[in-house]
Amino acid sequence: MVRLFESTGDGGARAALDEGDAVLLRSLFMQVLEMIGPGPAENDDPLAALFAEGPSKPPADPALARLFPDAYGDPGKPEDQEAVAYSAEFRRYTEPDLRARKREDVLAVIRTLDGVGTGESLTLPAEECPRWLGATNDLRLILGTRLEVTEDDDFFALPDDDPAKPLAMAYLWLGALQESLLEAISD
Repeated sequence: MVRLFESTGDGGARAALDEGDAVLLRSLFMQVLEMIGPGPAENDDPLAALFAEGPSKPPADPALARLFPDAYGDPGKPEDQEAVAYSAEFRRYTEPDLRARKREDVLAVIRTLDGVGTGESLTLPAEECPRWLGATNDLRLILGTRLEVTEDDDFFALPDDDPAKPLAMAYLWLGALQESLLEAISD
């Protein structure tokens, strides 16, 4: 298991990894990257990309809808057509950039994990810590949505043969990892 993050004294953080931790983290973040979707093709015209519009409807996948929520009210209520219209406009112009930022954060995490050898410490410079926090938060939102987390959940009480147990333990572990990173960079 990852020993939780400790401060490096300069706004960064450090944690020891074992090989299983790095493989698990990388696998989970690769799945997030696949969910967020591919970035623009390398041959795309950069000027055209500036004027590209995103989707006007929320994603059908509840986990992605959690990552890319509606901006105004509850567009699920048909009686609130104004909220539906505002949310569609907001999504159209903001979701591509939000997806790109989330993709870049996850890629930064994966690159950092790829650069750590077996038995080495994972050291994050201060400028990488916000990316790790954002990507870890997104991963926890996805897992929490898949698990349908509520305040009353007691994942430790799940029987070992429950198919949700591995996801629940990953959700809790990532929460501890995220909390320790926040504490480390606050020191």
